[in-house]
Amino acid sequence: MHAGAMTVNDILGNLADVAADQPIMLLMVILAIGGAIGAVRVKGFALGPAAVLFTALAFSAFDDRLRVPQVLGTFGLAVFAYVIGLGAGPSFFATLRAGGRVLIVVFAALAVGAGCTVLVARGLGLSGPVLSGIYAGALTNTPALAAASEVWNSDLPTVGYSVTYLFGVLGMLAAAAISLRLGSTKAAPQLAPGDGVPPALTALTVRIEVAGLPDLGALSERYGHGVVFSRIMRGDVPAHPGEVSVATDGDQPVRGDIVSVVGAPESVERFVADVGHPSTVALTLDRSTIDYRRIAVSDRTVVGQSLASLRLRRRFGATATRVRRGDIDLLATDDLVLQLGDRVRVVAPRERMADVAAFLGDSEKGTSAFSITSLALGVTLGLLLGIIEFPLPGGSQFALGIAGGPLLVGLMAGRAGRTGPVLWTLPHAVSSTLSQLGIMMFLAYAGTNAGAAMVTTLSGPIGLQLVLVGVAVTTATAATILLAGPFAARITGPRLAGVLAGAQTQPAVLAYADEATASDSRVSLSYALVYPAAMIVKVIVAPILGRF
Repeated sequence: MHAGAMTVNDILGNLADVAADQPIMLLMVILAIGGAIGAVRVKGFALGPAAVLFTALAFSAFDDRLRVPQVLGTFGLAVFAYVIGLGAGPSFFATLRAGGRVLIVVFAALAVGAGCTVLVARGLGLSGPVLSGIYAGALTNTPALAAASEVWNSDLPTVGYSVTYLFGVLGMLAAAAISLRLGSTKAAPQLAPGDGVPPALTALTVRIEVAGLPDLGALSERYGHGVVFSRIMRGDVPAHPGEVSVATDGDQPVRGDIVSVVGAPESVERFVADVGHPSTVALTLDRSTIDYRRIAVSDRTVVGQSLASLRLRRRFGATATRVRRGDIDLLATDDLVLQLGDRVRVVAPRERMADVAAFLGDSEKGTSAFSITSLALGVTLGLLLGIIEFPLPGGSQFALGIAGGPLLVGLMAGRAGRTGPVLWTLPHAVSSTLSQLGIMMFLAYAGTNAGAAMVTTLSGPIGLQLVLVGVAVTTATAATILLAGPFAARITGPRLAGVLAGAQTQPAVLAYADEATASDSRVSLSYALVYPAAMIVKVIVAPILGRF
């Protein structure tokens, strides 16, 4: 080798010198590498944001000077917690009201996991911060890690999380595979409306064969508002033979009429059995007078308003049948409150469709715009709430902290939707981007500040102990759901797999179950039912678990 030639170690050392002096650049490099690794899928499994944590740990283990400043991690955590609460607010409170026995099973499983963590970890003499991290990692919940790290003001939760995370994913994947063997993946009832999640929707054209029916508004009430009528074609009316019009609540169907109905499969099947039979007439083919399209909600004056209050029928002779929110179609019931970025399926007279679009906004740019004022105000209120100390028995104090305060304010703001002129909700795309960026910033900070401790842990006997505790916690949680689910909540097969994925708050398990069942909607709907509540419970439990 020529004199003066640089070795690989020399080059890496020089790069480390630069990165140590440029923390923003260091953060971006970690996000870039971690994001790329997290996007790699192997048989449906991807690390996702957790890859940023492992990348940061590797950087810190290589050179202890490579640390992302705490202020960046704190900022990311506060924004993430608030945005997550904002998005979960409506479904979280609705789930608590309607989730029933499924949620009881999930809460019991999380409690069993917490108890197992305390008993086994304390038996091995592990510290409180490590114990909190084990719980977060074994149940693969990064927000719980964030909350624990902030409350304990320690790097040790990150160590416990990192060591137990992998089996948290693999163990629950195995549990999901077992669950799919416990019930048929082909023939099982749909989720009931009382289960707290929107059912899959179906559309059907029906020929009326029963006389003396009430109007469509009364029929909708008869089926628990589980159906919506979009069109009606009069069959036996001499003045208007074969005329298609937008269905209204006041329309009274008679024998020979044909109506288009949208709703949950069970509700639609009951309606068809009661009033007639499916028709081969496709009312949607002729769009010369009655048209339909999806319209994006971007006008802030209609955001936070219920569909009934918009009076689409009275204003435009139009009706809404479905609302696409994120990746889920919701039935357009009168009490459904619109959010920014919703896409409403509207049926209207062709000449009025443009007016409906203008009324709702229909601007792609508008659906991605948001008020920085409301976002900053919400995070500020959350941080203020987080620093308030609440007295506990025994003279100690408790504060919600940087994670808990914004999370709680976000939940309340998300449920409220708007307060006077302040619109709290965020478009789905904006919410997803902010939450991902926020949690990745925090993970980069947490990982670069825990690398040295991670190396020390893995090089000693305690590393194996952490792995075994994590295995015990994941197994106990999964076993509780597998055993209690079929008996206490009568869920098996795809539904049970979805509940396992939601309780673990793990998209990789959801992806596996979805693929294994050929995208059975019961998987994703069960996941959506329990995910918000499970996440909130873990965020609350993880920080305080180490106190026991």
